[in-house]
Amino acid sequence: MAKRKVDTENRGFQTRWESEYMFTKVAGKPVCLLCGESVAVLKEYNLRRHYETKHADKNKNMDMEQRLQKAEELKRGLKSRQALFKKAKSQGQAAVKASFILAEEIAKSARPFTEGDFIKNCMIKVCDEVCPEKRQLFLNVSLSRNTIAERVDQLSINLKEQLVKKGKDFIAYSLAVDESTDISDIAQLSIFIRGVDSNLSVTEEFLALRPMHGTTTGHDLYEEVSRCVNEMELPWEKLVGLTTDGAPAMCGHRSGLVAKIREKMQEENATGELTAYHCIIHQEALCGKALKMEHVMSIITRTVNFIRAKGLNHRQFKAFLTELETEHGDLPYHTEVRWLSQGKVLQRCFELREEICLFLDSKGKDTTQLRDEMFLCEMAFLCDITSHLNAINLQLQGRDRVISDMYSTVKAFKTKLTLWETQMRKENLSHFPSCQTMKEKLSTSAFPSTQLADKIGMLAADFRRRFADFEAQKSRLELLGNPFAVDVESSPPNLQMELIDLQCNDALRAKYAAVGAAEFARFLPGTMPQLRIQAAQTLSMFGSTYLCEQLFSLMNLNKTSHRSRLTAEHLHSILRISSAQSLTPNIDELVEKMGHHQVSPSTSNK
Repeated sequence: MAKRKVDTENRGFQTRWESEYMFTKVAGKPVCLLCGESVAVLKEYNLRRHYETKHADKNKNMDMEQRLQKAEELKRGLKSRQALFKKAKSQGQAAVKASFILAEEIAKSARPFTEGDFIKNCMIKVCDEVCPEKRQLFLNVSLSRNTIAERVDQLSINLKEQLVKKGKDFIAYSLAVDESTDISDIAQLSIFIRGVDSNLSVTEEFLALRPMHGTTTGHDLYEEVSRCVNEMELPWEKLVGLTTDGAPAMCGHRSGLVAKIREKMQEENATGELTAYHCIIHQEALCGKALKMEHVMSIITRTVNFIRAKGLNHRQFKAFLTELETEHGDLPYHTEVRWLSQGKVLQRCFELREEICLFLDSKGKDTTQLRDEMFLCEMAFLCDITSHLNAINLQLQGRDRVISDMYSTVKAFKTKLTLWETQMRKENLSHFPSCQTMKEKLSTSAFPSTQLADKIGMLAADFRRRFADFEAQKSRLELLGNPFAVDVESSPPNLQMELIDLQCNDALRAKYAAVGAAEFARFLPGTMPQLRIQAAQTLSMFGSTYLCEQLFSLMNLNKTSHRSRLTAEHLHSILRISSAQSLTPNIDELVEKMGHHQVSPSTSNK
């Protein structure tokens, strides 16, 4: 005989039981209005037995009307307690949620955890003036240093869990790796991931910041990167690209990080070949050194330092510029690690060249070099060419940059260099305004156009040499950049049939024209699987380590001389929150998890 199932018997609560047995229905279960106990099975026998054994003596002298009144009174009391409990629970959850929100803002703004106490004091003072009756609600929000630290860690863990979940859907991913040193002289290895899922949606996020207390050899770097990949449960065969800063420990042919990862992929029987790139922005900055014009920059740097290094000189120079009513009121510093600063210093010095010479004369300094016409021509040229280099540098920066677009930017700049070299030899200075100014002011000697054209040729040659690895990937990059212009016959055999179908599809051609190369990949139909895989692999590639450099700036904002004892775990959590792009912490989920750990008002300020 089959066992009876109570749930299938459709037993319903009868209204008369409220007055007869003092029971009501709460969340599907019968609950005694007198003692608050619930009965497991909804049967009249069970309710009657509970009432007769525990409460019969209390209400035996009541008539039916009195019992009805008593039941209604008890029901109102129960509802009042339930409403109070729900309100307290809601207020508790709101207080916890508020602490999470403020912890996230503190992390994003690079503030110390102790800022929570300061914020709370401000909140209480504002509350006392605006809504004093709600003071207790603000007091319930715990913002102590330990609470903020705990919340930041929980937010970071939540973001990592989301990233791990997304990583399971990646069909291709690449890594960007760079290394720097923090305020405590600890080497920090920054790792970012760029993954593409089956819908060809790109996720570009911070993966890890690993402190390295010992050596930083290629093997050490590999151990940390390998640990991160394994923690993320990412398959090695889906790793497509690795972009580094080009240091020997990264790119060494035998024991560098790239070589070690290639060995690991062979061990894992990965079928794809790892594509390794030296950061495009690094290479572009290094190309500028091919001009070999350090002698010009050293004179300018010495001049700027003389004016800026001493407070008296600096004040007198600014007053001098104010008296002359010049367009600019000061000179900026040049910092070697800040590549864009060189162009700004050159431009300002060239525009203020006469005022600078007058000021130095008043100080008794020799200005023969600064007045030399050849030096001024070289300075004008360096000012213009650095301005062009800065422009391409800015174009290459930023998040979510597609490597094919970055390659196109570099390719266009190489073409410009060829044009500029030809024009310079003909003394056509259309794209060199500072040189044009100097040419018009030359008194005796001719403008050294041939010498400067040779400089442009050297720069173009260095661009070709440094970006040769991108030329080797030219067909792959152009396939994503403009698949309708790709020569089918020279394409890989596994793509040829799909390419023909694509290039003959007018609807897809119109869609490409409407959305552009980066977005178009997502519209490739499922009937073109090889093209989709190829697009996913190219979309996943990093063109630069810009995100790593940006992270180091955030690291230096957080770990300062005043916060040098910030632990590696807390620093990691802060950076994950402040660098998150496509992911946001699920605060509601975190509050729900903490539902049974809510802090009561009486203990929140301890």
